[in-house]
Amino acid sequence: MSAVKDDLTTGPMSEHFKNLAIPAALGMLFSTLYNVVDVYWAGRLSTEAQAGLAIGFQAFFILMAIGFGLGSGLSALVSNAKGSKNTKEARNYAAQGLSYGVIATLILAVIGWIAGPHLINLVSEPGGYRDAATGYFRWLIFALPGFMLAFGGNGILQAHGDTKSMQRAMMVAFFANIFLNPLFMFGIPGLWGGMGFNGIAVATIISQTGVMAFIISRIFKLELMDGVKRAEFVPNLGTFRDITAQLLPASTAMMVMFISGFVVQFALKQFGGHAIAAYGVALRIEQILLLPVLGMTGALLPIAGQNFGAGEHDRVRDALFFCWKTGFVMSLIAVPFLIFGGGFAMSFFTDDPDVIKVGRAYLFVDAFLFAIYMMLFSINSFLQALKQPIWTLWISIYRQGFGIAFFIWVFIGLLGFDVWGVWFGIAAAVSSGWIAALFVVNMIANRHIGGLRASGSAAVT
Repeated sequence: MSAVKDDLTTGPMSEHFKNLAIPAALGMLFSTLYNVVDVYWAGRLSTEAQAGLAIGFQAFFILMAIGFGLGSGLSALVSNAKGSKNTKEARNYAAQGLSYGVIATLILAVIGWIAGPHLINLVSEPGGYRDAATGYFRWLIFALPGFMLAFGGNGILQAHGDTKSMQRAMMVAFFANIFLNPLFMFGIPGLWGGMGFNGIAVATIISQTGVMAFIISRIFKLELMDGVKRAEFVPNLGTFRDITAQLLPASTAMMVMFISGFVVQFALKQFGGHAIAAYGVALRIEQILLLPVLGMTGALLPIAGQNFGAGEHDRVRDALFFCWKTGFVMSLIAVPFLIFGGGFAMSFFTDDPDVIKVGRAYLFVDAFLFAIYMMLFSINSFLQALKQPIWTLWISIYRQGFGIAFFIWVFIGLLGFDVWGVWFGIAAAVSSGWIAALFVVNMIANRHIGGLRASGSAAVT
């Protein structure tokens, strides 16, 4: 039985956010640091290796969009069922969600093995960094079960107010990665010569499989799963349809986001491999600074989801505004570092002055988007909690599908900007997407909870 107090429909909002957001942010911190270790060791080999890591990782995470969607979908479905006190339905979604993850993994592995190299070829030039990306990607496919089931399982735990399990798993994985990366890259002197760059992928396979095993073990310790029978894991088409309906928009939105990363890399390749490497490193730095925001906005989903299931609409509104207010405070802390410390942060990962210069420019522009990202992430969680994920897809299609490509073309193709045109194109897409998202969230709130503003709203404490 879980020791977590998993009823989020009563008690101070601030306490629930603290209990969920801090462990979630710490878990994502170690997840990001895990990736930073990969970037660091790739950089010890060459700038080409760092560029190959950035592209290969981007291709792999297009596959993982299903995993992210499964996690958020199960969090929404299970938390809504828990909020309405329907234990049978909650357990059904949990058991069927795990089965769904296994089947999806097998299908995606085949698709990735065939299509992945072609995708990499689209955004790279022939040579060392393309070869590195393809080899890394092919090895990383074997880590797919670990990522898929860990993300899906974490959604079940989040619905129960448990974000600590993933935190602990990622902490262990991070420290393991520090040891496993150099071991598989360089081997053991006198005994084994190692695998070079592909050793980074093998280290990921081992550590992420461990994360998956731990998360699944925690699921089976939930009170919800007491006495669960094997027959409950046999695929049920009706439940699979429910999961797909919640998962598909969120996964497609995530996939569009990763594809937009390829659009950016496609635009950057004309400026050289150092520009792609800079983008990959700068993204890691950006992710570290966004971690508190991601923890906060991720906690919003189960909190709003349980309260929406319980019909506590005032608390749903309170959760969103608490998230926004806290996120703005976080933004005030992060923005000065992005403006003034970007080059310093880049220098930790590379001594290539061209990479540092391009990455510093990206982080400077990113500073002015930080609060906008916070609001976009929270709106996505809010819409998912209200079981309206299709709107996250439409927002993503505009912002990360059409917007990124269109505005980069405007700044580079029409206005003749250099690499700064890529960063300005991203900024224009994000800003206009944020305006669209504000209209959407207001419309959905009016339909389902009586609006974002209502009389008698409970105090946010």
